[in-house]
Amino acid sequence: MKAEIITIGDELLNGQVVDTNSAWMAQHLAPLNIRVVQITSISDKKEAIEEALEAASQRAQIVLVTGGLGPTNDDVTKETIATYFDSPIIRDEEVLRHVERLFAKFGFADMPPINQKQADVLADADVLFNDVGTAPGMWIERDGCVFVFMPGVPFEMKYLMRERVLPRFAAFSAREITHNAYILTVGIGESHLARQIADIEDNLPDYIRLAYLPKIGLVRLRLTASGTDGALLERETATFVDQITARLEGHIVGHDARDFEEIIVEKFTEAGVTLATAESCTGGAVSASITAIPGASQMFNGAAVTYANSAKRNVLAVAEETLMQFGAVSEQTVMEMAQGAKRVFQTDYAIATSGVAGPSGGTAEKPVGMVCVAVIGRYGREVTTFQFTNDRKINIERTVAMSLNMLWNLFSKEVKMT
Repeated sequence: MKAEIITIGDELLNGQVVDTNSAWMAQHLAPLNIRVVQITSISDKKEAIEEALEAASQRAQIVLVTGGLGPTNDDVTKETIATYFDSPIIRDEEVLRHVERLFAKFGFADMPPINQKQADVLADADVLFNDVGTAPGMWIERDGCVFVFMPGVPFEMKYLMRERVLPRFAAFSAREITHNAYILTVGIGESHLARQIADIEDNLPDYIRLAYLPKIGLVRLRLTASGTDGALLERETATFVDQITARLEGHIVGHDARDFEEIIVEKFTEAGVTLATAESCTGGAVSASITAIPGASQMFNGAAVTYANSAKRNVLAVAEETLMQFGAVSEQTVMEMAQGAKRVFQTDYAIATSGVAGPSGGTAEKPVGMVCVAVIGRYGREVTTFQFTNDRKINIERTVAMSLNMLWNLFSKEVKMT
């Protein structure tokens, strides 16, 4: 089944509020084989709401709408949809008592009359009772399309979706099954990757689509198959996954939707090896990306953020001569930093970073964006100098990505040696 999401609110259009509701809904619809075909954000205007509802009903069998259900004059959704569905507005006494109880619970002596409007619903709608907020949701069916209206407050929307909406969707008999397969690659750019598998992509049948989902340092491929025979879709998708995997040997990290860091934590834990970091320009971002993963304590021993040269000397025992001769941003220094981290934290692997993150501090010899990364393993070591951009945030993100890529490559080589 196809769904469309409509979010209502001028605050979404002017950037005051970021729409996180749509992503959450799409993620929870997918397991029910409900595919989101479009997400639309519109203003609190009668014409915009009517046009969006009409267009969405032509594209999808399910239309999910959030926002615009408040009691103030700028929330016009309720009045607009009453006209659109030709349904009178009535006051739901059960909802009204719930709203009054909420005001009393939070210590208000009386409830402003304007809040009584929260209990107003369309007469032709199924009321989706909102235990955690004042605005109820509404479920309306017309011409084979289901319209669901919910408040825009994220925790209220999520409650209604989990408790009232998703269970009803689960009872639908899905006419179309969607199966996703994933391939996570590192160390190869999107355009090079596409060129290498162009012939495989050209041979995909119409019901299997290939999507490229790039991030800094990696590209995730997603194969999406749609049809009525789930077992057939899985078999045929697996065939193409195998072809792509064979073609991209050496760049494949995993075959699921997990993040790269999750896979690193899992594989290091399975191998019984440990990791530490010594960071300068990244300020702990490499270690933070690893320790954000549950279970990282099984393979991550510690980190040192040695920003100043004195910290590099005192904590990691980087030689004064190395710093004087080559400078803090050098392959020689990051190699000694990695050696120090491996020794101090008693690990099998260590990553070290040092660079000119910017936007200032660069020189002709060492411009902004120059970053050195070293990785030491059980048997080998790698060190590389990168030249990134003038953007500090992007430089740090790229350094983290390249550090993890170098770590993975060295780890993969050493696993084959054992």
